[in-house]
Amino acid sequence: MEQIIKGDELSQSENIVETNIEKLKALFPEIVTEDKIDFKVLQEVLGNELEEGEEYYRFTWAGKANARREAQKPSTGTLRPAPEESVDWNTTKNLYIEGDNLEVLKLLQKSYAGKVKMIFTDPPYNTGKDFVYKDNYKDNLRNYQEVTGQLDKEGNRLSTNSDSDGRYHSNWLNMMYPRLRLARNLLSEDGVIFICIDDNEAHNLKKLCDEIFGEDNFVADLIWEKRYGRSNDAKLMASAFDHIIMYKKSEKLIKLREARTESADKGYSNPDKDERGVWTSVSFVSQRTKAERPNLKYKIINPNTNIEFEHPTNAWKYAEDKYLQMLSENRFHWGKDGTQQFPRIKRFLSELDEGMVPINLWKHKESGTGDEGTKEVNALIGKDVFSYPKPTRLIERAISLGLNLSNGEDIIMDFFSGSAATAHAVMNLNCNDNGKRKFVQVQLPELTEEKSQAYKTGFKKITEIGKERIRRAAKKIAVEHPEKAKDLDLGFKVFKLDTSNLKGWDGNPGSLDDSLFDAQDNIKTDRTEHDVLYEILLKYGLDLTLPIKEKQIAGKTVFSVGYGALFICLADSINSKVALGIGEWKEELQPEVCRVVFKDSGFTDVEKTNSVQTLKRYGITEIKSI
Repeated sequence: MEQIIKGDELSQSENIVETNIEKLKALFPEIVTEDKIDFKVLQEVLGNELEEGEEYYRFTWAGKANARREAQKPSTGTLRPAPEESVDWNTTKNLYIEGDNLEVLKLLQKSYAGKVKMIFTDPPYNTGKDFVYKDNYKDNLRNYQEVTGQLDKEGNRLSTNSDSDGRYHSNWLNMMYPRLRLARNLLSEDGVIFICIDDNEAHNLKKLCDEIFGEDNFVADLIWEKRYGRSNDAKLMASAFDHIIMYKKSEKLIKLREARTESADKGYSNPDKDERGVWTSVSFVSQRTKAERPNLKYKIINPNTNIEFEHPTNAWKYAEDKYLQMLSENRFHWGKDGTQQFPRIKRFLSELDEGMVPINLWKHKESGTGDEGTKEVNALIGKDVFSYPKPTRLIERAISLGLNLSNGEDIIMDFFSGSAATAHAVMNLNCNDNGKRKFVQVQLPELTEEKSQAYKTGFKKITEIGKERIRRAAKKIAVEHPEKAKDLDLGFKVFKLDTSNLKGWDGNPGSLDDSLFDAQDNIKTDRTEHDVLYEILLKYGLDLTLPIKEKQIAGKTVFSVGYGALFICLADSINSKVALGIGEWKEELQPEVCRVVFKDSGFTDVEKTNSVQTLKRYGITEIKSI
């Protein structure tokens, strides 16, 4: 039985540096010497593709190197379950996580890498009035405890990023860089990310995303018309729109389509009573010249006038054989009286089953306004408790576009969750089309100001607003659509960021003194078996919503995770009868892979040896202790 100790890969989140090194070794095995990377050989392999000049195009700022290193640093923290604050804990597949999103994104690397189909997130705009997380890269978990009031407020790293600060833009970029780098890892290969921003940082965000996602994976700078008219408060120019920067993860996503709307279909009619139904017309003239595509240069005849002609400057859109086929199928429109010289192609609505090519201008009529988002929150949880929430119609449109080729069971994440508008939008869409989409919301439990309406209403933290919004939005859906609601997942599991439950895995220097005197029992006294259970799931890279069963075996509680993929027993005074019961349970469930984790101090040496031998008789060889 192998004990998992501090520094072991199972005692911390994904080590991204080691993962990247393994990828390099797989691509270029010749660069490995005695299990180390020989960068001189790597340079030879890459040849002339290295940039060595003093001056070249790049994007940099003060603190970038530290931000890059932070994105690669593992976390020793954990996520503690809070079933008392959750809804439908035992059945839901949705997650609401309270914590600094930098640490949370690290902790999710093993369990959710490559599994998130879409991210929609609304970070601080850095207007000089909103806050920026000023991370303490030496000890982020302790910094998080200070920020959320769990420790004294000295050194609080959460503050307004004033435009008088000499590193105003750098502070914001240092916050965004590691979070976006980690978020990219979570996206599936055909996944997409939408990031809301205004003019103040849109240019920097675009350059940042070019570096993280790659210039070739830029999809669009979507312009969202956030208000109906102009604001007379502006000194120079009123802003009526925000940006939504959209990137794809990789070249695997090759096509996007948007659902058709009633307004788009109004342009279709059937003046010639064509049996194929209503149609509109598009140009038959190519944008290419005859010199560019000589095979698209030929004469055509108007069948109504028998006049022969060719386009004087441009080429036709298709080759002549394609034209003749379309002509025989009555796919051309020759004008109202049939005498038009240049025909247009009839495009039938009945043949457009893939939707519309999306456009990068999102008007408020189809996407909602900022005022609409505020009214939604006001109606659900009270007036003026949250400022500037995004309207659910905007997020629903993004989800529908980002998941246009999906089976409806994908994960949608928002790691600047705010009022949880993304969770609300996911539930709305699932209700509309019977989808099975799942959400992951991450939000810092930032304290509300005592003078704010939110505080007066009873919400002491931003996360309390988000959780309550999800609860009330779910109840509203259940009341308005009782039959559909029976098949919907309207619940969510709450988890909270904290230091490790295990003293030996804890990277928090504040607990060092205690651990020196408490080596016998490795589990902290204020932590439960369920706390440790979910930390093991995280560090093993298992989904936090996997089914978990409990059974009493020889008087001890044993957990089965994922139908026997993992058995966990954290009891004291464990004996070989517990191991025998686990083996029999494994035979009953027949999992493809089976692992067992015990509490190390729960055994005597003799019982530990006997238990290992018992489990091996059932084919279980991966046995760990903590």
